[in-house]
Amino acid sequence: MDKNQMMERAEILVGAVDDLPTIPVVATKVLQLLDDPDVQVEEIADLMLSDQVMTARVMKLINSPVYKPTQEITSLKRALVYLGLRHVRELALTTSVIDVFGGTSGALELNAFWEHSFGVGMVSKIIAQKIGYEDLEKAYISGIIHDLGEVFLSNFLQEPFMEVLEYIKAHPVKLIDAEAQLLGTTHCEIGLSMARKWNFPDAYCDVIEHHHNPGSATVDPILCAIVNISDLFCSVRGLNYGGREWISFNLSEEEAWTILKNKAPGLAQMDIERFCYELDDAVPDVSALVSAIFNSPEKAKP
Repeated sequence: MDKNQMMERAEILVGAVDDLPTIPVVATKVLQLLDDPDVQVEEIADLMLSDQVMTARVMKLINSPVYKPTQEITSLKRALVYLGLRHVRELALTTSVIDVFGGTSGALELNAFWEHSFGVGMVSKIIAQKIGYEDLEKAYISGIIHDLGEVFLSNFLQEPFMEVLEYIKAHPVKLIDAEAQLLGTTHCEIGLSMARKWNFPDAYCDVIEHHHNPGSATVDPILCAIVNISDLFCSVRGLNYGGREWISFNLSEEEAWTILKNKAPGLAQMDIERFCYELDDAVPDVSALVSAIFNSPEKAKP
């Protein structure tokens, strides 16, 4: 089955779900307000405070190991100043995606999914910094949302997706290949269809579609390559959906690694073993972050 056929199949599956979640209204308004170059922090804060769940998620992310503030931030306005308005868009988008699927259950264990997603986000940020990528937060958010299609499959195609998960336990095959074989499409096409419905920026759609084949990316191949390598690293370092998927890779043979070395030739001399130790250090932070995010949100101060 070719790419076009898999995309058609994905659009049919996503279109058939009448109760497909949507990005919360407040988040949509925040994203629209951020398009105004003269917007003030107070305007954004007042709007976000009308959605206490989203506000609490933002506060937990701000105080997480990802942003590492020197002391705890308890005021939303201070959090937005600390973050900078240019990154509020990404944070609003992330918290909205979490809220859309935060309370759902399906074929995948929810915490394992988010541990993988946030793990890829954090590793993407590390790699982006190493190669001099210009937007670390974009790399971080791209890592978080790259497997969005998996949540759809887990929730809305639960029984067929369970068959896929059982299949990869018994066969040395990647999840994406098993999806294509058994479902006629993959989480990449499903995720892209959802991202388009939610009007995600083109760069994020590119990552969702091409994080397994960054050489085919059309908007930002470097960003796709960052997420691809991060995905592989997390999959072999324990942030891997509970060990369901068979993964093995040689970094020097990966297409994404070639793309990144062209961007930053110094990567060829990078100490891979030391880098893996950095990932090991991040694993507890990721688990703690996911645990904190999915606790009952507390009210934030203005």
